[in-house]
Amino acid sequence: MPASRASGVDRRLFLASVLGATAAAAGLSGCAESSAATGSEGSSAAPLADKVPAGTSLKIASFQNTQQLQFRLAKLPELPFRVSSWLNIGAGPDVINAFRAKSLDLANNAGIPPIQAHFQGFDAKIVAINVTRKPNYLFATKPGSDIGSVEDFRGKKLAFSQGQAQGVVLLRALKKAGLGYDDVKLVPLTSNQFLTALQSGQVDIAPLANQQAPAYLQQYEAEGARAITTDVVDLLNLLWAPVSVLNDRAKAAAVAAYIPQWARGQVWQYENPDVWNEEFYVKTQNLTLAQARSVTALANKPLFPPSWTEAITWEQETADLLAEGGFVKKFDVGVLFDHRFEGIAARSVPAEYRK
Repeated sequence: MPASRASGVDRRLFLASVLGATAAAAGLSGCAESSAATGSEGSSAAPLADKVPAGTSLKIASFQNTQQLQFRLAKLPELPFRVSSWLNIGAGPDVINAFRAKSLDLANNAGIPPIQAHFQGFDAKIVAINVTRKPNYLFATKPGSDIGSVEDFRGKKLAFSQGQAQGVVLLRALKKAGLGYDDVKLVPLTSNQFLTALQSGQVDIAPLANQQAPAYLQQYEAEGARAITTDVVDLLNLLWAPVSVLNDRAKAAAVAAYIPQWARGQVWQYENPDVWNEEFYVKTQNLTLAQARSVTALANKPLFPPSWTEAITWEQETADLLAEGGFVKKFDVGVLFDHRFEGIAARSVPAEYRK
């Protein structure tokens, strides 16, 4: 469908509200001059160092302190470099802005933020992949809604963040239901605004993470709020870093050393749901134990593919879907992957966690 037909979506509004004022001011018009827009120019092809040089440090994102908690509970070995700061950020737009500000070296996100960064003209690469096979998100309705399926989204106001995983899950669900962009009203928000938008009736539908939904439904289900589940997945859970970081031989070696810990931490969490329920969901997220168990029951088994072929195909489909709506320009997503790191995660976990 031509971008001009995307009803209710003001591109300038998206750039201001979703990409962030900082990114917009940085000059999206400069995309054509950036290495992100021209491919992998400037990206290092030097072999990874076998050892992390002394004195190396990284600034790593750890949303809700998840990484530190995983590492501590799993009793993983000490990292061979210093983490100079753990940043409690997770949303794609926030991560991109932190990358630009050089206050962050490595982050854990879904597949869509690297696409968004490329569109903004910022050069960053994917260095590790965990494949998600079950949905991490469901669609929640506002209180008093009569919506019962994705097909009922026609004509409704939908919370949409084009720079986050929730955005691509929504677009894929619409496509699967045969709905076009002009069949719905996309309301540009970031994910941290979704709950408030639902509660106030600003939107009819918002995609919520599995761990967010129980508390929302507990509060509003009696008033007619409900959950709509689908089989749409956001395939990629990944690590990525700015090319400027990966071109630094010492930092690249530190990234390579971090990947096995990242993978093993997720395996430990999956294998120890009772401990994670208590230590994370109950103690830090204020869920009841019953709610925590309902979230954990939906958890994905971590899978770290030795080959990134499927991931690249999925990322291309996502980028093409966004391009169809006029949200990004069409491009070859192969430039987003640094294949020097391919297979590191898979080699660090037992065979059952390799796809």
